[in-house]
Amino acid sequence: MNHLHPFLIIKDGLGKGRGVFALNGIEADTLIEVSPVIVLDEKDTAFIHQTHLHDYYFTWGDDQKHSAIALGYISLYNHSAEPNCAHHCDFVNNTISIYTRQIIQAGEELCIDYSMGEKKDLWFKPI
Repeated sequence: MNHLHPFLIIKDGLGKGRGVFALNGIEADTLIEVSPVIVLDEKDTAFIHQTHLHDYYFTWGDDQKHSAIALGYISLYNHSAEPNCAHHCDFVNNTISIYTRQIIQAGEELCIDYSMGEKKDLWFKPI
């Protein structure tokens, strides 16, 4: 299944680079996107740290030793410690889904929590 909400746009977001924004208001608990991923093994995951893709991949698998490059808009959702969206990694079907956690206003940026609620350091300084 491939799904992408029709009222999204990619644009620059306040010093954070490109991000995903709502063109229209979106209700809470709305499925925004389901996108396939390309899964990389441990060797390719080690290599990706030497590339620009380092900032765009997701750790993958139950043991988190693999990585995944998401297609669609998935890798362009910026981080927020108080995100208005949540993401779900489906290791069986190799997809990532984005859901709204609250009502999204027209023009609002859609953000996810890169740490998935865990208290861990990120590889960048959040804005």
